[in-house]
Amino acid sequence: MRVLNLFFTTTNNTKRVAETIEQAVTDLGHEVNTLRVKKDTDPETVDLLDHDFVFIGSGVYEWLPGKPMMDFLSKSHKKHMMSDMVSGDIKPCAPRKPGKMAIAYCTYGGCHLGINEAVPTTKYLMQLFDHLGFTVIAEWHIPGEYHGKYKALNEIGRLGDITGRPNQEDLRQVREMTTGILRT
Repeated sequence: MRVLNLFFTTTNNTKRVAETIEQAVTDLGHEVNTLRVKKDTDPETVDLLDHDFVFIGSGVYEWLPGKPMMDFLSKSHKKHMMSDMVSGDIKPCAPRKPGKMAIAYCTYGGCHLGINEAVPTTKYLMQLFDHLGFTVIAEWHIPGEYHGKYKALNEIGRLGDITGRPNQEDLRQVREMTTGILRT
């Protein structure tokens, strides 16, 4: 199985999750291409349809993925959508492509609304893959600590004390979910 592991992060919370996914995939003997999306990542260098399974993740920034990830997805959408809206890889009614699956995940602090601050991010991340005909089989929302000027929010938000998260237990769960899904 060919696996693509796309992620964006500014604090390394999401990087820790992506590395955990990469290790679990590798341990199962699958081929994995892990790509950290940056401001200058060119969608032309990534063939999304050449992969059987895609993990896509980002931190949450004002309820959405980081701007470099949003730009990457927008450019990828344009790459796969033809002007007539029919002849490209994205088809009307978004027919499923057998054997193509995806998981969208995010790391979030959720100091005001908890997980409700994270849900729009995974919905956004999965849209391109759903349009391409991938079956999106899960959305994962993983608590992640705040950094820098927001660090004080780690102890006073709706999720309680999130200092140090994603922690070893969070990453163990990510590993278990990754392994469980790829074994089926």
